[in-house]
Amino acid sequence: MTKELPAAGDQRRSQLLRGVLDLCLLSLIAERPRYGFEFAEALAAGGLELVSDGSIYPLLARMERTGLISSYRAPSPSGGAPRKYYRLTEAGHAELSSGRTDWLAFAPQVTHILTTTQPTGGTTP
Repeated sequence: MTKELPAAGDQRRSQLLRGVLDLCLLSLIAERPRYGFEFAEALAAGGLELVSDGSIYPLLARMERTGLISSYRAPSPSGGAPRKYYRLTEAGHAELSSGRTDWLAFAPQVTHILTTTQPTGGTTP
């Protein structure tokens, strides 16, 4: 079975997301403690369906090691194995606040450039 190469747009979206995925996860955790599978669901519901578990779990582990989040185990409502939930630490709240400020300042600047510049149709030498 061959795997299709991702479309250029998907590659670009993936690269853009890589820079803000930590902020997205922190924001989701700020809303309420979550366990692993809920992150993929919430991101997909928000239009970020490109994010895989293979991106989420290593990032959660890294954020836990750096003290931005902490985890605890709670029984599964379905009676299965306990689930590992993540919650923000004080440092995580501060990082989210700072990251939101940075993003809200950065995104309009990029939008401005992308929407106000017009292609000339020529190529540069």
